[in-house]
Amino acid sequence: MNPSTPLYRHFHRIAWFAVLLAACVIVFGAFVRLSDAGLSCPDWPTCYGKAAWPTHADQIGDHAATAIRPVVPEKAWREQFHRMIAGLLGVLVLALALLATRKRPQGWLHVIGASVAVAIAIPLYMRGQHVAASALAVFGEALLLIGALRWSNMDLARTATLTLAVIIFQALLGMWTVTWLLKPIVVTGHLLGGMLTFALLVWMAWKSTGIFIISGDAARLRRLLVVGLVLLAVQIALGGWTSANYAALACGTDFPKCAGQWWPQHDFAEGFVLWRGIGVDYEGGVLDNAARVAIQLAHRIMALLVFGHLMAVAVRLLRNPGLRGWGALLAVLLLTQVGLGIANVMLSLPLKIAVLHNAGAAALLFVLVTLLARVRAPDA
Repeated sequence: MNPSTPLYRHFHRIAWFAVLLAACVIVFGAFVRLSDAGLSCPDWPTCYGKAAWPTHADQIGDHAATAIRPVVPEKAWREQFHRMIAGLLGVLVLALALLATRKRPQGWLHVIGASVAVAIAIPLYMRGQHVAASALAVFGEALLLIGALRWSNMDLARTATLTLAVIIFQALLGMWTVTWLLKPIVVTGHLLGGMLTFALLVWMAWKSTGIFIISGDAARLRRLLVVGLVLLAVQIALGGWTSANYAALACGTDFPKCAGQWWPQHDFAEGFVLWRGIGVDYEGGVLDNAARVAIQLAHRIMALLVFGHLMAVAVRLLRNPGLRGWGALLAVLLLTQVGLGIANVMLSLPLKIAVLHNAGAAALLFVLVTLLARVRAPDA
């Protein structure tokens, strides 16, 4: 058995199911956001006071959430269903954390203690006791981080615990997305948190499966993959910022130019203000067009850097007999992702293509993390 493989024989199966579910959460979350359903349940974690969602407006009565936003049943189900599948993913990640830490001193104490603290925080938050709820959530996160710092990653205890900490913070970001009215920094952070959760699960799934790719070029290749992963993360953040600020069509339907110009009027300083206070409704965006153009330009420029680097990585993989399949896959995904990005602009952001563009980012992330987890030197 590989030293990084947990002793529980079904760990990798649970991890792979969690990977699949995390991908579904990311794609469906993009659908919710891009179909303007992100505020369709103004309360959290319920939806107009219901555990599921209202199917008719007359089911709500005088619930306090109606004062924030009238109920739209055809959108409310999207938001609440997204919360439900995200909650199921949280249960799977909790199971992985419990399995990975079960042989660690006080391992279950950290994981269960943190989970209980967060569970108690939810009803406190619903009753308006926000300070107490926040304190419990912070306590739970601290327990997990302390445990992760104490343990090595030989049995994936550290990665599993960190993944649980990330998904708990994801729940907080989901709550703030609603209560802070689609604040762009929160929406972008929620996207990045989802991608980070997905990446950590992919890493755990491959490590627990224990199928490696031996390459004499492993050290050099891994360095290139790390650089590619950083560049991709920046581009995903820019994509999230573009979407959260409704800047996808800031250049109109013009490509490769922007509004008929190579370098139109722009305002990077205004476009990248991260914090604008609380209480503003950001649905539809609050920036002027010059600021949105700056965001769109930044996303396009970064796309060129990511494409150039990852295509060079793909070519290097194609030259390696044991990695040609992965190189071909990376090249195809890159070309498809660029095509989807261009189609988003030229076709005025069709919902299906916009959602597929998010899925393409997750697919690229999957390939890079997979290669980092599997490629190793002959003597490793």
